[in-house]
This record gives sequence, structure tokens and C-alpha cells, in this order.
Amino acid sequence: LDPQQTPPPQLAAARAALEIAEQAKSLGPMAELEEKVAADPLNYQARFDLAVALNAKGKREDAVKHLIEIVKRDRKWNDDGARKQLVQFFEAWGATDPATIEGRKRLSSILFS
Repeated sequence: LDPQQTPPPQLAAARAALEIAEQAKSLGPMAELEEKVAADPLNYQARFDLAVALNAKGKREDAVKHLIEIVKRDRKWNDDGARKQLVQFFEAWGATDPATIEGRKRLSSILFS
């Protein structure tokens, strides 16, 4: 593979999925993250971590919901981290995945409204 070339979509998706799986390994129990978010909806780090954990459990729509909530409330949080995480999810899931399609629509409606 020529490093100057753009990698094929399958390789990019596999790389993104691997990075996401590595992220999820470092998180605490999902119940603790859910409690933190319930106790403080503005705890963006807990909400972000919960989204990553939800994705690891196959709950893509719920993961999107939490990241969209961060983008809505504070786009600049963590150097635009929630939007960047969404884009990584979309890349890992593929362009035709229903969660990607719906998530992109919701993200666009926030960013371009």
C-alpha cells in the first residue's frame, strides 16, 4: 500500500473499529457511566464514555443520541470531540448502516441550522 494513497474504505473502517474497541476497553462499568450522566447531564466526559460503551455493546442509536446531545449543548467541548467520535463511528459502521444514515442526518441538522 502506497502511504500517499487514500486507504480503501474497508481498511479505514477496520482501523476505526479497532480504535473504538480499544477505547471501550478502558472504560468502567456501563451502569456507573449511566448513573453519572443521570446525576449530571452536563458531565460530557461521562456521556462521551457512555456513548463509546454503548457502541461496544452494539447499541449504536443510543451511542449516537448521547454524542449528538454533547454537540447540541457544547460543540467545542474537548476540541470538538463528540463530533469527531461520531465521524469515527460512521466510518467504522459504514455509509449504508442505518445508524450512520440517521446519525449523519441528526448531526447535519445541528451543524447547519
